[in-house]
Amino acid sequence: MAFPPEEYPAACRDMLIEYSEHVQRLGQILFTLLSEALGLNPAHLTDMGCMDGHFFLCHYYPACPEPNRTIGHGKHCDPDFLTILLQDHIGGLQVLHEDQWIDVHPQEGALIVNIGDLFQLISNDKFKSVEHRVLAKSEGPRISLACFFTTHFQPSNKLYGPIKELLSADSPPLYKETLTKDYLNSFCYLGLDNDSPLDLLRL
Repeated sequence: MAFPPEEYPAACRDMLIEYSEHVQRLGQILFTLLSEALGLNPAHLTDMGCMDGHFFLCHYYPACPEPNRTIGHGKHCDPDFLTILLQDHIGGLQVLHEDQWIDVHPQEGALIVNIGDLFQLISNDKFKSVEHRVLAKSEGPRISLACFFTTHFQPSNKLYGPIKELLSADSPPLYKETLTKDYLNSFCYLGLDNDSPLDLLRL
C-alpha cells in the first residue's frame, strides 16, 4: 500500500490491512490467469513488477437532489495495470461498450475487475482498458473502494512497454515505453473526459 499502516484511521486500520491482504492474493491469481491468457509463463506479469505496488482509493458520493444535472465521476480509464473495485448497493457505475453506456448493477458479494491503461500498453492492445464513469444518484450516499495495481508511488525507474514475447513482424509494438509515474502525470494533466494518455505513447 502507498502509506504505512500507522497512518490509516484507527477505526478501519485492521479491516483495511486484512482486506489489502485478501486483494493482494486475488491480484496474484488474476495476474497469473492473465499471463496464461497471453500465452506467457504464469508468473510473467508478476515477475515484471505488475504487483509490486497497490493503493486504495475510497469514493464517497452524497445523495444528489438533481442527478440529471451533474455527473458523479467523469469518464476515464484507470492509469494502472488492474483495478479491483468494491461498490455498495447504490450503483451508478457505467462502462462504455460499442458507444453505449452500460449500467454495472451491484451484486452482493461481487467484485469488479477493470483492465487499466498500463495493461493495455504492455499487452500491445491484446487487452483493452475499460472506459467508465459514475452517475450521480438521488439515493445515497454511495461508497466504493478501489484497489489499483500500479507502481507509480514506488521509487522505480523501470520502463514499461509492450511485452517482447508478444511482438513479431505481424504484431509490431504499438506504444513507446514509459515510467508508471510519468504515465500518471500525463493522466492528471489531461484530466477526465479528455483524450487518453495512451494516445501520447502510440507509435
